[in-house]
Amino acid sequence: MATKLSARRIAAFTALWRSLTQARRPGAPGLEQRVRSLPRLIGHTFSGRYPGLGRGRLAMLGVAVAYLVSPVDLVPEAFLAVLGLTDDALVALWLGGAFLAETDRFLDWERAKPVVFDQPVTAPPLQLR
Repeated sequence: MATKLSARRIAAFTALWRSLTQARRPGAPGLEQRVRSLPRLIGHTFSGRYPGLGRGRLAMLGVAVAYLVSPVDLVPEAFLAVLGLTDDALVALWLGGAFLAETDRFLDWERAKPVVFDQPVTAPPLQLR
């Protein structure tokens, strides 16, 4: 059980590191662009237009944010000090890596979508004889 948990932590840190290094590549979206894409990402996920993120994963991201900002989580920190902060750090690391990965995929998906311009429907011109 402990080795399985350690392997998951190593995988999470590896994924975070990969996301951080890819986020710094030339031409990668900045933090502002990523944050501004969140409402679109959520909307397209719930409407079913964006297939890259399931509702379950989106819910997990929401739970992670709620866990980090929850005042109930202050109780373990008061009694367990370092251990209480460790779980917050792991959740924050996972959330940061997931945020980078998901927004990167979403922005790539948005760029790859074909752009459709709506043309106004006009009647053909009348021809007089």
